[in-house]
Amino acid sequence: MAAQFGRRLRKGAATTAVAAVAVAALSASQAPGVNDHGRQTAADATPSPEASASGDSATGNSPYYTDLPPLKSPNPSPSTGPGPGGTGTTEAGIPATVLDAYKKAETALREAKPGCNLPWQLLAAIGRVESGQARGGQVRADGTTIKPILGPQLDGNGFALIKDTDDGAYDGNSSYDQAVGPMQFIPSTWAWAGRDGSGDGKKDPNNIYDAALAAGHYLCRNSWDLSQQDDLDRAILSYNQSREYLNLVMRWLEYYRKGTHEVPDGTGTLPDNRSDDGAGASPTPTTPGSTPGTTAPGSPTPGPDRPKPGKPGKPGGGTPAPKPPTTPPGTPSTPPTTTPTPTDTVDHLEDAGTAKLTAMAGDTFGKRISTRAETEAGKAVAKVRVRFAIVGDTDTTFTGGESVATVATNSSGVAVAPALQAGEKTGAVTVRATVVGRTVPGLDYKATVTERAADTLARTGDAALTCAPGGEFATQVEVKATYDGAVADGVAATATLITSADDATANDKGPYFKDADGKTVRTLTGLKTDAKGLLKLPKLYADDTTGTFLLRITTAGGATLTVELTVAAAETSSPSASASPSA
Repeated sequence: MAAQFGRRLRKGAATTAVAAVAVAALSASQAPGVNDHGRQTAADATPSPEASASGDSATGNSPYYTDLPPLKSPNPSPSTGPGPGGTGTTEAGIPATVLDAYKKAETALREAKPGCNLPWQLLAAIGRVESGQARGGQVRADGTTIKPILGPQLDGNGFALIKDTDDGAYDGNSSYDQAVGPMQFIPSTWAWAGRDGSGDGKKDPNNIYDAALAAGHYLCRNSWDLSQQDDLDRAILSYNQSREYLNLVMRWLEYYRKGTHEVPDGTGTLPDNRSDDGAGASPTPTTPGSTPGTTAPGSPTPGPDRPKPGKPGKPGGGTPAPKPPTTPPGTPSTPPTTTPTPTDTVDHLEDAGTAKLTAMAGDTFGKRISTRAETEAGKAVAKVRVRFAIVGDTDTTFTGGESVATVATNSSGVAVAPALQAGEKTGAVTVRATVVGRTVPGLDYKATVTERAADTLARTGDAALTCAPGGEFATQVEVKATYDGAVADGVAATATLITSADDATANDKGPYFKDADGKTVRTLTGLKTDAKGLLKLPKLYADDTTGTFLLRITTAGGATLTVELTVAAAETSSPSASASPSA
């Protein structure tokens, strides 16, 4: 399936070849500095291991608009294009609601994933290429598109083959998946990447606020930093695994970075060209009452042999000549043969040697989940998408903050999930593996999150801890916790003024702490080490009892430190000897 994903254009379509040459030629004429860099990334960029292994892209590699940014300045100027819903020369104006959704998504990601450095202009570039900014801003006030935007059904006929994964819930198609909404998510990706950006409690791929926020999170997974070109390339390629797509999005990104302006909803201009050269209805709003993915009654049937309307001078244009019948009249028609996909042959999932999964809260699990897809005879099945989902009440996620990841099986039939990142909630965590597009029993994996621990405690200073009766200790006790030599942050600790080395019960005399009300306490609980593994105890006071006393500090994980405290009266100098009497 991954190979099919790379086949962006229909084979044998002359118009597509011409379009590809045109794109390359126009690319070479634009923004020399940017173009040189863009060509390098387009030629050299490859998805990261996580993206490559996924077998998924956000769009299922559906067709996209291929129009290049104009050469004119993107500075705000009156639009010279046609009215609402029309097509014409592209310009920098972005419909108001669509632009607002991009900027709000950037703000949300700045807080949720600050290390990602997502620019809203990247969302605008992808939205422009995927749907022409929601078809020129054809959205309602709440951001929902006036009509659903659907790509062609991914039936393997010139596109990727992705059988239905959502029972038609998002795309209305119970046979094959279709990309949905202004950011063109396929249902299997939206199932885990979907977000509620509009605040209405729903995750709707046809709402630009939801779709823009989901796209932002999708681009920010795998701990990518989009201010770094390599990570930016990987993120864009994971959205659509095409180098032409990467090059095009980069050009729109640079164009929008130079400036843009807001235009009223519904007045944005629409692109003219698609990567499939009109071979499908992508992305096209559905007509009320029609089945998504089909052509409205009375409309010309899209297809590779039908010229694109309004392009009379384009190769392949004009009226096609009638074709002679390929079979003699009266010959019974033979139903087309359907070749089973690898997914169709999967009978069950097996564990592929996953080790015991245990990690402390806040740590990354050292082992990863491995699952093998097999036929009924136990033969490995490659190129099958396996979905790993973290279920239950837990804050443990996969690396990058997602709770679902889809990974394609390799030549040995094995899919390896991304590393798990333990949250702060301790206890058991369940990860369920299922086959995308195939109803077979899922496989559950158990992981355990233990509390943060330390195995060593040490004082950070060596000053003597002494005090006069009824006074206060001048030095506060501070300790540092480590685990296997590394800083142990967020570790729970208890401090107790104990009776003796052999009796860990709290002493009833000698040094003490004070609570918030100034009352005497000799046991402190609920303490935690800070980000540097440090724990500084409150001030200690002494009653009138003198002697040597013990303070014991213990942590989760068994680290223990006992500190001596001394309460003693101040030394007084002895009187000078009297002079001897004279003889």
